[in-house]
Amino acid sequence: ALLSKYVGESERGVREVFRKAKQAAPCLVFFDEIDALVPRRSADAADSHVSERVVGQFLAELDGVEQLKGVLVLAATNRPDIIDPALLRPGRFDAVMEIPRPDERERLEILAVHTRGKPLAEDVCLATVAARTNDLTGADLGAICQRASLHAIRDVVAKPQAPSGQGAEPVLPVLIQQRHFEAALNELKKESGR
Repeated sequence: ALLSKYVGESERGVREVFRKAKQAAPCLVFFDEIDALVPRRSADAADSHVSERVVGQFLAELDGVEQLKGVLVLAATNRPDIIDPALLRPGRFDAVMEIPRPDERERLEILAVHTRGKPLAEDVCLATVAARTNDLTGADLGAICQRASLHAIRDVVAKPQAPSGQGAEPVLPVLIQQRHFEAALNELKKESGR
């Protein structure tokens, strides 16, 4: 982890990432959720001194005397509005690309990938799920499929089973039903306030 509670450790972590990248060149350095590492600097923030030092170190590495030859730096965020604007100046992160949320056809494809090989009941209509998820990401859709699977497993576990031995009924198969998807979708929307 780059961020540390100890003074100077976060900046050292940033320097170390870039040092290793230069040694390994050609290479790609990817920062996920960069907004957590380099938020907009503000006099109001309680931890603004730490943020300022980390942002400053990050900028120094991008602008440094020793160029980043053979090192491509990419970053991702869900919150571009809180990234320090100094990072978006020419010579740093030159290109900003927005990746929109998937449309209905893409959501259906994502759901199909996440349910491939899973035991779906005949009543499952992934197109219906896709139509009801217009504000969700691919990760959200994966979570819905995972939760639907868990709901189906819980249903089977909750049903009384015959004791094992002669004449025992076989264990009930796990089938993911439409109601499991609906429950998972409702949970996710409730938790995220969507």
